[in-house]
Amino acid sequence: MTSAEQLCKQRDQRFTATRRRVFELIWQQHKPIGAYEILEKLQQDGRAAPPTVYRALDFLLDLGLIHRINSLNAYVGCIHPGYPHDGQFLICKACKSFAELDSSLITTAIEQSAADADFEVHQHTVEIMGLCPHCRIKLSGAGES
Repeated sequence: MTSAEQLCKQRDQRFTATRRRVFELIWQQHKPIGAYEILEKLQQDGRAAPPTVYRALDFLLDLGLIHRINSLNAYVGCIHPGYPHDGQFLICKACKSFAELDSSLITTAIEQSAADADFEVHQHTVEIMGLCPHCRIKLSGAGES
């Protein structure tokens, strides 16, 4: 939370109660969370409407405090807030857990492939679906008797 507050202060932005609560909800999940799930939780607190949630999400995205996982239509906390980078994620298709990567090899490969195609990259997100170690073990053990 402190890094989010510091980043807002550095950029002369207000970290309102709603923005703070949305940020907290995203980090409390430890896996991707959708906007409607955030809205439901905020409504339990007695304060929320869809536009408010989407404005808070846009604010957090713009500041680099969260990432959007497009394939799941959900959001996750950024492990490198304030540090410019492209999103690279390993996403478990069974339990929806995720890991954020920051691989220069992936970034370089994308930039080189784009340059070869005479394409100018402005931003990229890589989402890799698979099975986490826990689910892989669980599923491999399910077939044994």
